[in-house]
Amino acid sequence: MHGGGVTSEESNYRLGFWFALLAAAGFSGKAIFVKLAYGAAPVDAVTLLALRLLYSLPVFVWVALDAQRKGPPLTRRDWFVLGALGLLGYYGASILDFLGLQYITAGLERLILFTYPTLTVLIGVASMGKSLSRREVGALLLSYAGIGLAFVHDLHVAGEPAAVILGGVLVFGSSLSYAFYLAGSASAITRLGAMRFSALATIVSTGATVLHQALTQPIEAYLQPLPVHLYALGMALVSTVMPVFAQSAAIARIGSSRSVMVGTVGPMLTIFFGWTILDEPVSLAQLTGAGLVLAGVLLVTRR
Repeated sequence: MHGGGVTSEESNYRLGFWFALLAAAGFSGKAIFVKLAYGAAPVDAVTLLALRLLYSLPVFVWVALDAQRKGPPLTRRDWFVLGALGLLGYYGASILDFLGLQYITAGLERLILFTYPTLTVLIGVASMGKSLSRREVGALLLSYAGIGLAFVHDLHVAGEPAAVILGGVLVFGSSLSYAFYLAGSASAITRLGAMRFSALATIVSTGATVLHQALTQPIEAYLQPLPVHLYALGMALVSTVMPVFAQSAAIARIGSSRSVMVGTVGPMLTIFFGWTILDEPVSLAQLTGAGLVLAGVLLVTRR
């Protein structure tokens, strides 16, 4: 008997839950930082993403160097996988996301991005030739019905259907790119460890983004007003470095499926941040849509 006190296992679980919540809050703030930066100056999406990754880079280089000393040496195949997944995940998915945020609200962006669990399931089904279970079909129907409702809200608020549709397609492309990244990263994470893999993949994507910026924008594009640099730095620390570490700490304590479930509060947090910080309007259609998307994610991620 422990006299009604909290066991170390319960304490560890509770800590894991708070780490998962911290990660969800951090990731949810990314769209807010992007919107604030766009409002502060006419900065282009590629330069803003490059600033975010460059400000994150020292931490990930430090993690990668530390992990390189402790882990197995990287093979040529490891580098190929890291290169491909780095381009898909932190580069490809982020570029499409930043471009899409020029046209749609932060709340709708987060809801569309949250299709990645159902898309990852579909990629697994397509690549392994399996059939969808009734639960997975139900999850897909709930998620996309929810996005449909949120789209109605944005079309009504924006009054520019073509821009909202373009933004939605770009962010959906981001979600699809991230789903391919997740589907392909499982074996690499098993071999290299979550933190080492994330750090190396981020370094690859930083190189790709800086090269993209150099080929498409003048070097003077980095000479942005101070608020843009502060928002990029905030995004690097609060919505990149902190949630990546917090997510890893959460997964170590409560497992990946429970971490994903806690992360489903993300869209609601983004809608709340968008309402309080950006003055984005909130409607019953948007909240109902968010509820349906979260129900779909919970259905597909629970055992």
